[in-house]
Amino acid sequence: MRNSVVILGVVAACQAHDPAMQQKLDALAVQLAATQHDVAALRGEVEQRPAATAPPSDLERRLDLIEAKLDDLAAASQRAARPRPRRVEPDPAQVYAVGVDGYASEGPADAKVTMVLLFDYADPYTERGRDGRVELRKKYGHDLRIVYRNFVVHPQVATAAAIAGCAANKQHKFAEFDALAWEKGFKARSFDHDDTSQDPPQRCWETAGGCPVVTGFAKELHLDLARFSRDMAVCSTEVTADMADMKRFAIGATPTFFINGRYTAGAQPIENFTALIDEELAKANQRIAGGSKQATYYRDWVLVKGLAQLGTTP
Repeated sequence: MRNSVVILGVVAACQAHDPAMQQKLDALAVQLAATQHDVAALRGEVEQRPAATAPPSDLERRLDLIEAKLDDLAAASQRAARPRPRRVEPDPAQVYAVGVDGYASEGPADAKVTMVLLFDYADPYTERGRDGRVELRKKYGHDLRIVYRNFVVHPQVATAAAIAGCAANKQHKFAEFDALAWEKGFKARSFDHDDTSQDPPQRCWETAGGCPVVTGFAKELHLDLARFSRDMAVCSTEVTADMADMKRFAIGATPTFFINGRYTAGAQPIENFTALIDEELAKANQRIAGGSKQATYYRDWVLVKGLAQLGTTP
């Protein structure tokens, strides 16, 4: 029963260090307990047989199979226990040179604190934080700018909206489009999809019919539809390039934030954001009082002094 001890030890160790594995390891433990019961019962039967029946029996063959099952369980538990490599991500203590020019934004360009949001129109966690971002803009007023950069993690349903948001921004209607994309797109689960009637399937913005859902939003906003269609073709390239650019910082999920270049991610309480914003605002006030120009603060202290990519040094 050596394997039993091995499995139980692995299960206990893993649950202590990685609770996320608990469900899987619990299932292995249940299988182990059942197998141990079978083995004990069969061993008892074998031991009670007369010596004359010593040649291999069906019971012994069954024991061999169960011992093999124990070996499999031990191997499975060890695989489950093996720690997964931790995803590389930016250091929250560092400042990263995340670009902001040309992207949709709220707040003045000379704000002392700039929050860059990487988002996806099918991400519930990005949507969940919308009210919080409205509160932050009210709280900090002209001291806070929010810049929106697309980072599509649900390409089948969110790409068209990302491209359309870029196109709407070229007609100075991003905020209005953004509201529709969340309220009538995401919440209604109404998304544009590839045209699968074509072989190979075509992206809706590459077809004559266009993307009906986001085009409907454009009509509702009274955008120039001919220009909107042309801009979507341009924006498809821009969104692809935008996402490739963020690989410099090993971004892999949404929502991701850079607050004056400092990284944080995920749906968080508003208090977490205010703590970081307050810290950066205090730095900005001190530096501006010392002679830094507010009009070029983000350029001077984030783009120039920040890290150009992960793995570099200040």
